[in-house]
Amino acid sequence: MRQLAASRSTREEKSQRAELFRLAATRKLWHGEHQAAQAALGRMEMATRVLQPTAPRLDQKLVDRWAQVPSSVAADILAGLTVVDAAIRPLKPLSAGTRLVGLAVTALCEGTDYGPVHHAIAVAQAGDVVVVEAGARSSPAIIGELLSGSARLKGVRGLVVNGAVRDVATLREWDDFPVFTRHITPRGPSSYDRGVVNDVIALAGVKVAPGDIVLGDDDGVVIVPREEAAAKIDAALARVAAEIGWEKELLSGRSTLDVFNIPPAV
Repeated sequence: MRQLAASRSTREEKSQRAELFRLAATRKLWHGEHQAAQAALGRMEMATRVLQPTAPRLDQKLVDRWAQVPSSVAADILAGLTVVDAAIRPLKPLSAGTRLVGLAVTALCEGTDYGPVHHAIAVAQAGDVVVVEAGARSSPAIIGELLSGSARLKGVRGLVVNGAVRDVATLREWDDFPVFTRHITPRGPSSYDRGVVNDVIALAGVKVAPGDIVLGDDDGVVIVPREEAAAKIDAALARVAAEIGWEKELLSGRSTLDVFNIPPAV
């Protein structure tokens, strides 16, 4: 009986291992579950995967129109559904009138690995924004002065990192390269052979697809889904114009109750 039970247990373990491999290979595991699977199976080395976006790039004229829209207006127009976690902040206040606006190149980093950041910079075009999901980890930094400088040199507009960065004294000097991050740490990464580039990611819980518009300013970061960008821009610009009008009316002495048609209190 003991031999039979041991044989059954061995078969069950083999079956569980096979299922973990299958799920990991098909990416049906969430990040935390994938890490647990790797711990159970032993570390599985794999090369960083770079996917090729299938949708055409949005017209630059459309992107430029969104550059006129503050993140607060974009958030309202999109019902607040694509606002990135408020804990992800710019390293320094942006210069007056400056916004981070560009098409997303996504990078998903695992653990202490930063291979996807290298590959994302390599495939990014001038005007793009590199968006990194690093699990909100406070360590290690997955980008610093050297990689950021390389991205800046080729015309990348800036970075959004749900994780950590370093070399911030230098990064803060670059007014033309805004960096939004959750954490700062001196510790660097230790591997560069995993992760994925240009896949759909959840940036701190907000869906980001390659080619979505990234819009960031001192209030935070909003993602404009590429499939909604053309349909929503007129309403966004109309709201910008309306706010200018409201400001003029308030400066003339009218009350907020009158300007915004607030119902009487009871």
